[in-house]
Amino acid sequence: MGEQTPQAARPVGRVLGTADATPLQFWVAVAPEAYLQLDDVVVTQRALPDREPVTVAGIVTSVRARHEGATFDSDVFAIADGTLPAQIQEAAEITTTRVQPEVYVPPAPGALAHRAEGEARASALYFDRMRAKVPIGFGRDGCPMYLNAEFLDGSRGAHVSISGISGVATKTSFATFLLYSLFRCGVLGNETSNTRALIFNVKGEDLLFLDHPNARLDEATTAAYARLGLAAGPFPDVRVHAPPRLGDASGTPDVSSRLAGVDTFYWTLAEFCADRLLPYVFADADDERQQYTMVVHAVTAHLAKTARPADGGIVIESRRLGSYADLVDHIVEQLSDDETRAAWAGNAVGLGTVNAFARRLIASKKDLSRLIRGDLATRRPHQINTAESGQVTVVDLHNLPDRAQRFVVGVTLRTEFERKEKAGTAKPLLFVVLDELNKYAPREGTSPIKEVLLDIAERGRSLGVVLIGAQQTASEVERRIVANSAIRVVGRLDPAEASRPEYGFLPPAQRQRALLATPGTMFVSQPEIPVPLCVEFPFPAWATRPAEAGQPPAAAARSIVQRIDPFAVVGAGLPGLSDDDIPF
Repeated sequence: MGEQTPQAARPVGRVLGTADATPLQFWVAVAPEAYLQLDDVVVTQRALPDREPVTVAGIVTSVRARHEGATFDSDVFAIADGTLPAQIQEAAEITTTRVQPEVYVPPAPGALAHRAEGEARASALYFDRMRAKVPIGFGRDGCPMYLNAEFLDGSRGAHVSISGISGVATKTSFATFLLYSLFRCGVLGNETSNTRALIFNVKGEDLLFLDHPNARLDEATTAAYARLGLAAGPFPDVRVHAPPRLGDASGTPDVSSRLAGVDTFYWTLAEFCADRLLPYVFADADDERQQYTMVVHAVTAHLAKTARPADGGIVIESRRLGSYADLVDHIVEQLSDDETRAAWAGNAVGLGTVNAFARRLIASKKDLSRLIRGDLATRRPHQINTAESGQVTVVDLHNLPDRAQRFVVGVTLRTEFERKEKAGTAKPLLFVVLDELNKYAPREGTSPIKEVLLDIAERGRSLGVVLIGAQQTASEVERRIVANSAIRVVGRLDPAEASRPEYGFLPPAQRQRALLATPGTMFVSQPEIPVPLCVEFPFPAWATRPAEAGQPPAAAARSIVQRIDPFAVVGAGLPGLSDDDIPF
């Protein structure tokens, strides 16, 4: 297990002889002058005849204290007064993490137990076997904790599932810290500059300032990053995309707190038809018994076959359509006509099924009209493409209604996944951060988005697409997506949710502690380590909300200016830049 430091060599107790000791779990009686807390790493040895000693290491998963010599509950008062002799004894439950050599024998009662530190701690937690380590925070002992990058980059596994109560579990903060650590710790080597991250922002404008330093960053937090081997600072290369403002014909991005460095995204009518995007209008999960999906695919194929670009809009059968509302009205009109219905929906589809499709399509006009346009210039950049973007691409969805959010997520993920399929190589990697995963890939029903996410979960590893999914309730997410996540992270949990079998990887004590976890505390499970690690990650060094946004570094500010869309309406000046810095 490696040499131990003198401090680590000092015993903290002995293996308990009044409780069963097994190769996988045992108890340690804590010495009077020592203590053990939850998550401490403990190591002990067992001598064997005719072979080298066996070293057993584990993590403290429970601690108890009791009066020895007391019989009744009321004896505690007599013992406290000194009229009844008794002594306090503490004991700690140790769950085994590593046995070396792998001879699975129980520790001997009475054997000395030590708090593992230095190399002994690294060996007990398998850190010594990790060829590429990603810092993820600190343990209860204040020492760094690591994630095996091979279970994150697809080498031996991929995908991360993060669960916890909204607003308390800090799921998004941990996801962004994980990305920051991955990009900054050096494990990606020469691929660092090519690796991309795609983040969907669904709550406020909190993630629009990742390239701004956090104004609340202090020396203690900077020192904490240094102990993890990281420099404290913002993400250096971020590109933000936002939808156009509602009712705005100029294509101004719909954000209020960030006034520069934001690109507008939308799809033209021609792209909507040619790229077969209609199914993503119906991206909410539906019962498989619904028949109108047959109409969806028939109409999608007919649009791809007949629609032709024309002056920003499209022409279908000699009729020019200049907006999404025009397109919807035209489709409904054709489906309502007995003579044209068969050409659009097929002969075998009943009128009731057609009407069900039409009702849902008409309802989408209000939500999608500002995303599917025929009045904005096609020459201006307007599509989300991580290959041509910054290292981190943030897609802002918070101002969009639910249907529009689903459309953007579904189309963007499909486009990025198809691009990776065409590339044919896993490198460079693409990390996708998606909150509210239970909304996009629910356990029941089917939808185009769910199919894309399942494809990413099952084939993404080989194509270099890694999903970092966050959700309040993992029990409501498609099982195959959770099952394919090599890394599972849990923050503060709701009591009812904690009892679900999806959290069976947590020992009973940790499942109980998850009900009390404070913001910044996460339980991280990875395949190599039998017991999830309790981790506290440092305060973000980048702005997590507009009020925290400090002045961006000069290099980041220059990149923001270079990305200003000359076709968009720019509001007030960028903080830290003069009017002379703006290139028009």
